[in-house]
Amino acid sequence: MDAVGAAAPHADLSIWALFWQADLIVKSVMLGLLAASIWSWAIIVDKWMLYGRMRREMNRFERVFWSGQSLDELYQQMSEKPAFGLGAVFVAAMKEWKRSHEQNASSFFGVQARLEKVLDVAINRETENLEKRLGFLATVGSASPFVGLFGTVWGIMNAFTAISAASSTNLSVVAGPIAEALFATALGLLAAIPAVIAYNKLSSDANKMVGRLESFADEFSTILSRQLEARSAR
Repeated sequence: MDAVGAAAPHADLSIWALFWQADLIVKSVMLGLLAASIWSWAIIVDKWMLYGRMRREMNRFERVFWSGQSLDELYQQMSEKPAFGLGAVFVAAMKEWKRSHEQNASSFFGVQARLEKVLDVAINRETENLEKRLGFLATVGSASPFVGLFGTVWGIMNAFTAISAASSTNLSVVAGPIAEALFATALGLLAAIPAVIAYNKLSSDANKMVGRLESFADEFSTILSRQLEARSAR
């Protein structure tokens, strides 16, 4: 016990020392998990900003749309600048609406079918933009603990190898490899926990915004259908 107590303080167990003393496999695991964590946080911040901007745009557009402003005037305003969210769905539908009337389309059902198709495509495009890279968060959240566990197992193997080579169970012999192993596990959890929490929150927010896009598309399709019927009756 005295020998163990005397030898233990000589083991450098700082984070940098644990990394530099690790073998190539464990270092690769650590670097991979660290890179995954950094990229996950970059995605989280980017999506947080995007979703906030999208919600503000949706609220602003709905206020203008339901204010009673002419659809043609609103379309002219929206088409002059890049639109996203509800604005993009509106512009896509109005573009098809105007193109159909410029070509004097006579089939009510044909125009209605094209409008619904355009609305679906616009919604799918916005949905893809909202959900882009969320799959990476899901992958990091599910895989990182197992990658960290692999580093842990490899580190424990190194610890037993060190014990065998030194023919000693002195703490100074096994402390380093065991600490490296546990550090790999910690990095796995560090990458996984924020990724899982963020994925669940961002997926929920994305589904809510997609629901708003679909609700608006249904309402707008009804408005255009009513106008089509009025024009056909003339």
